[in-house]
Amino acid sequence: MELSDLLEIEAIKRVKYAYLRCIDQKLWAELRELFTEDAVASYSGGKYHLEGRDDIVAFLERNMGAPTFHSSHRVHHPEIDLTGPDTALGTWAMDDVVIMTDWNVTVRGAAFYRDEYRKVGRDWKIASTGYKRTYEELQSRAEVPGLALTASWWSTGGVSQLDAG
Repeated sequence: MELSDLLEIEAIKRVKYAYLRCIDQKLWAELRELFTEDAVASYSGGKYHLEGRDDIVAFLERNMGAPTFHSSHRVHHPEIDLTGPDTALGTWAMDDVVIMTDWNVTVRGAAFYRDEYRKVGRDWKIASTGYKRTYEELQSRAEVPGLALTASWWSTGGVSQLDAG
């Protein structure tokens, strides 16, 4: 492996990290730019299959865009293989937590993403993405005594309502 290969792999990592940051912060226009125009997505083991970056972003915004939908997605353990000068494959472990205050539930889970990347000009883009769950669990927030959401990017501007004293 050459140093230039490691630089390309690092650039691909940044695209994946940006993808999840944009989802969690609901930055839909920025997210759109991370995909190739003809990108495809297959979420939840293929339950949701989408074609084209506009359809992918519209799906994510429709399902994750509410200010009552709080998500935290973390990927790690990247396995990235350059398959050509402008193509790559990646597998990522993912852990996520979603708090839906309108439904008063918390969803926790883990999955493995499988991605294809394509270099467009100087930038790596996601050409295909999707995950299959290793597990997912749902918990009623009402069943947890004293549980309260004390900060939200959208309802509190990200400021904690707890006093540090």
